[in-house]
Amino acid sequence: MAGSQKAKAKKEQAKGRAKEAMGRAAGNERMEAEGRMEGARGDARQAKEKTKDIFKH
Repeated sequence: MAGSQKAKAKKEQAKGRAKEAMGRAAGNERMEAEGRMEGARGDARQAKEKTKDIFKH
């Protein structure tokens, strides 16, 4: 389960970075902001999983 959550976090981070870059290139502020939000959600998920790993060992 934890492995799938870590993979999901990486996927969200990558998707967010791509969406942010596309928004910046197109001059679309809303898309850029959505990309930042997706990236932040991935960062938060990754931090949660790292914290769980710390307390597991």
